[in-house]
Amino acid sequence: MTQGVNRQEAIPALLADHDDMLIVTGLAGSAKDIGALTKDGDHTFTMAGAMGGATAMGLGLALAQPDKKVVVVTGDGELLMNMSSLATVAVAKAPNLHIICVDNGHYQETGNQESHTSKGVDLAAVASGSGIKTCRTVSAMDEVEDARRLLAGANDTCFIHLKIDGTPPPVFKRDLDAANVKTRFRRLVLGHA
Repeated sequence: MTQGVNRQEAIPALLADHDDMLIVTGLAGSAKDIGALTKDGDHTFTMAGAMGGATAMGLGLALAQPDKKVVVVTGDGELLMNMSSLATVAVAKAPNLHIICVDNGHYQETGNQESHTSKGVDLAAVASGSGIKTCRTVSAMDEVEDARRLLAGANDTCFIHLKIDGTPPPVFKRDLDAANVKTRFRRLVLGHA
């Protein structure tokens, strides 16, 4: 079992005040984490079948909606697939964009194979090296509150590397109808479908 926090405790604590956020998730566990937390709320866009795209989509959304706090919640495997998006995020400097990488050291979506983070790749160091100035690693529950305050008050792009243990994501049957997810999210953001 990987050392870290219990995702079913840490993610709800980290995103306790999520109603005013626009949340974009990666695949697999992070989509279930957020789907269960928000009850598939209209302010969440859970990705399906687009591995590697969550951070780029979140950046586009943050640039298009500068008055909204945009939070990307994605996994280590999904972020590893498109690490260059962190460099683009750093250059774009969207102060309303915050990224939470839920890192269990495995590619959960494709069979739970070990990811590169279980072999030493440090995604917080990659984010920092890409130019994102505010980066935190959270690997114990007593660090979650500080990270929550950082997300709530940040006026700059920030990256939270949430190291989790082997606890599975919540059991939640999220809406996998991509057209429906897009339509309800678009309606919330723009006021029409």
